[in-house]
Amino acid sequence: MSDTYAEAKKFAEEFVAPYSKEIDKKAEFPKESFEKMGERGYFKLLLPEAVGGLGKTLLDHAEVCRAFAEGNASTALCYMMHNVALMCVMSYGSDQMKETVVKDVVEKKRFLALAYSEFGTGTHFYKSEIKVRSSDNRVTFNGVKSMVTSAENASYYLVIAPSINVKDGVDNWLFPLGTPGLTFQMELWDGLGMRGNISCPMKIDDVTLDESWRIGAEGTGLEQVLTAVAPPFVLGLAAIYAGVCQNLLDIATRHAKQRVYPDGQALCNIETVQIHLANIYARAQASKLFALEAARAAVAGEADALAKIIASRVFASESVIECGRLAMRVGGGKAYNKHTEIERLLRDAYAGQIMAPSVDVLLVWLGKALTDQPIP
Repeated sequence: MSDTYAEAKKFAEEFVAPYSKEIDKKAEFPKESFEKMGERGYFKLLLPEAVGGLGKTLLDHAEVCRAFAEGNASTALCYMMHNVALMCVMSYGSDQMKETVVKDVVEKKRFLALAYSEFGTGTHFYKSEIKVRSSDNRVTFNGVKSMVTSAENASYYLVIAPSINVKDGVDNWLFPLGTPGLTFQMELWDGLGMRGNISCPMKIDDVTLDESWRIGAEGTGLEQVLTAVAPPFVLGLAAIYAGVCQNLLDIATRHAKQRVYPDGQALCNIETVQIHLANIYARAQASKLFALEAARAAVAGEADALAKIIASRVFASESVIECGRLAMRVGGGKAYNKHTEIERLLRDAYAGQIMAPSVDVLLVWLGKALTDQPIP
């Protein structure tokens, strides 16, 4: 067990897990958890030490996301997206942008989020249909982003939009919260699972920014997505769903030990239950080890790192559904009637397969990566 994971696990037990039931029931953002994250320095995990960050790596990113997800998957997802958006800014943003954002993250404990998906293109989020026009080094945007996590709570949103002067190009922009014309349709969020994400539509009505808010050179948005956004995002999802697998294992095992029949025999003495627990354990362990191996390969710069990252996310996203299904069978009526957390975790699990880029899209990406073809 790494020190990074151990510390994040302790944090999650104190400041993430206790709010899980409430944020799921009310579909509310985990504000208390994020306030504590800011206080403990988690928002600056991946920032270099030279600018006041912790100087950690993608392996630490995976470990923290996994530990947080064992407390609550929604909270872990929102945190993961902050790391991803921040990495993109630090990799491609101008010196002025980085200075502004770093100061807000380090000193004011603010965090970032992603605003990519649209109703028309769905999981192919890099095919934006936002309308853009320019005048005197200022760009005006109109359109709607369909599912924006951490709505109204993040201080900056990474928005992908078509380029103006580069044919078929896309750009990443940083939209500050409170920019005139930027609103969120909070009433439209009612997710099946991961309900603390608050992934509601974001309306963009004549939002106008000067070009200093564009990340990198015009037309480089797709390059940024493939190098600075997709790898830590997909890896983060692998780690998060590995954490949910572990949570399901812990709950199902505890229930099997504590559930005692009138004759004194515990549920865990039944062979069928033992088989279910064994299968959950195997998938939880495999998901964890696969995610950590992918993170290790990424940090080492190995040639097959991207393939491992994609495959680890596919495996974890499919494994967590199976773990939830088996945990429900162990929990029986107690789980079905919501006397355990298994029902909530099963709902959370189903989000993993469709979250952009979806499992289906990632399988295509993986096939391309294995045959040296361009992605996407």
